[in-house]
Amino acid sequence: MTRTTSGHRGGLGASTAAGLLLLFLLTLTGCGGTTPPSNTAAPQATASAAAPATSGTSTTPATVSPSAPASAPAPASAEKLPVLSRSEPVTLEIPSIGVVTNLLHLGLRENGSLEVPQDTGNGAPASWYDGSPTPGERGPAVLLGHVNALGGHQGVFAGLRKLAPGDQLKVSRADGSTAMFTVDRGAVYGKDSFPTLEVYGNTPGAELRLVTCDGYDPATGLFDDNYVIYAKLTT
Repeated sequence: MTRTTSGHRGGLGASTAAGLLLLFLLTLTGCGGTTPPSNTAAPQATASAAAPATSGTSTTPATVSPSAPASAPAPASAEKLPVLSRSEPVTLEIPSIGVVTNLLHLGLRENGSLEVPQDTGNGAPASWYDGSPTPGERGPAVLLGHVNALGGHQGVFAGLRKLAPGDQLKVSRADGSTAMFTVDRGAVYGKDSFPTLEVYGNTPGAELRLVTCDGYDPATGLFDDNYVIYAKLTT
C-alpha cells in the first residue's frame, strides 16, 4: 500500500456548499426524494445535500452541472497525515456491527441528478459517490446506504447508530490495498439544518462519510433527519 501526500480531489468550498444547502432546504421531503451533491463538481446553482432513498421508491432529482474536479491544496500541517493514492473502492466492512457490503459506483444521471442504490427486493448494497475522492485520498469520500429495505427489512446502514468512536471501518480497494478508517463521531441532523460544508467540505486529510436517513415519522412515512458517521484514515 503506497502513501502519498498529494491529494487528488478535495471537497466543496464554502460558497458552493451554501448554494447546495439552499436547494436542500427547498426540495427535501424524505429519504425517498434526496440526493447528495458532488464533492468535485461546481454546480451552476444548487443541489441537494442529503442521504439516499431508503426503499425502492423513485427519487426526486436535484440538478447539478459538473465541471472539472477542483483540487484543494493541502495545508502544511496536513503533510504528515496518512493519504493514499487514488484507487476505487470495492467493499466496505464494519466489523463492530457485522456489515460487509460490496460498493456500487454511482454518479450522475443524464438529467444531473445523482444515482442512488436501488432495492430490488433483497436490499441494496452501499454505494460510493464517484464524484467524491476515493476512500484514502485526501478529502471526504462519501458512502451512501439505506437504513431500511423493501418488505420491512433492515437496510445496509441500519446499524450506524451503534458505531462508537474508535470503531474500525475497512474499505478494500481495486489496487489490492485496504484503507483503514477509525470512527471519530456520529451526528444526527434535521433535514432543515443539514451542515453541507461540514459533511462535504474540504478536509486536511483522508476522511470517510457514511450517510443514511434517520428520524422516521410514521405519521408521514418520511425520514426527517440524516445520520452521518465521520471517520479518518489511520492506515
